[in-house]
Amino acid sequence: MLKITIDGHTIETEEGSTILQAARKIGGPIVPPAMCYYSKLKNSGGKCRTCLVKVAQGSSKDPRPIPKLVASCSTPAQDGMVVENITSPEVLETRKAIVEFLLINHPLDCPVCDQAGECDLQDLSYMHGTESTRYEEDRRDFESVDLGENIKLNMNRCILCYRCVYAVNQLTNGRIHGVLYRGDASEISTFIKNSIDNEFSGNVIDVCPVGALTDRHFRFKSRVWFLKAMDAHRDCPKCSGKAVVWMYGNEIFRVTARKDEYNEVEDFICNECRFEKKDPSHWSIEGPRKIKRSSIISVNHYQKLKNPSIINPVNKTIEKQSEK
Repeated sequence: MLKITIDGHTIETEEGSTILQAARKIGGPIVPPAMCYYSKLKNSGGKCRTCLVKVAQGSSKDPRPIPKLVASCSTPAQDGMVVENITSPEVLETRKAIVEFLLINHPLDCPVCDQAGECDLQDLSYMHGTESTRYEEDRRDFESVDLGENIKLNMNRCILCYRCVYAVNQLTNGRIHGVLYRGDASEISTFIKNSIDNEFSGNVIDVCPVGALTDRHFRFKSRVWFLKAMDAHRDCPKCSGKAVVWMYGNEIFRVTARKDEYNEVEDFICNECRFEKKDPSHWSIEGPRKIKRSSIISVNHYQKLKNPSIINPVNKTIEKQSEK
């Protein structure tokens, strides 16, 4: 086991793990943001640069600092390494610049985007973005494209994180889409306008950190914070059958995979569960999905909390009266 210190917190981690993986063991605000890294997808990471951190001490054997900021998602942890994330002004200033670059071609579609409310780029912009942009050049402009009957691609919102490319490449037998062209002309597209129609293609919607890939069946139907996220499962021969059904009343508006605290899919689900099973009778509803309280999705989803009153606590008064 290796000992690594991140923002003053020391943690033991396995050999071969990265700085980001070690930081996630600690948890909380010291975990660097990641728009392209995905623990379930091999070779992901190193694209968005939002997870850059400062290595103040390389290791106990070689205490020299690394002169430049490094990507925490791809830099191996070393025994005795000292890392600075939110405690480093240089890291915060660089992250602010990276967010500005990510937003250069990103349109202000939040009021109409289906990803609003659960968008990683929204959260990142809120934490590290600026009120205005210095960009004066023409923005890239693409028409929305249907990648088959289930998926809509809005390339204007894409940040080229490559998650969808890795997902299809690793979850299915054949890959028919990828990143075409180079430089500022790069775009996600299918080869000769093919459609993505394999059994697990819908997972590209879940892994996309922005609203570039959306569910055509859910498009413009509702805001996520108006729906109730319910854990549900069904017997499925193709996948685990464990999903989250988003309901309004007794109607299922959409089905997604279950995600962890870092917004990463726990178990990938098939297209049958995602797109075809929209009747509540198809599912065994387990109960409300636990959404982190900082998320806008949790707004108006109240929990039973009992906070004692500071002035004249009622519970204590009742207990005293009962004792008498």
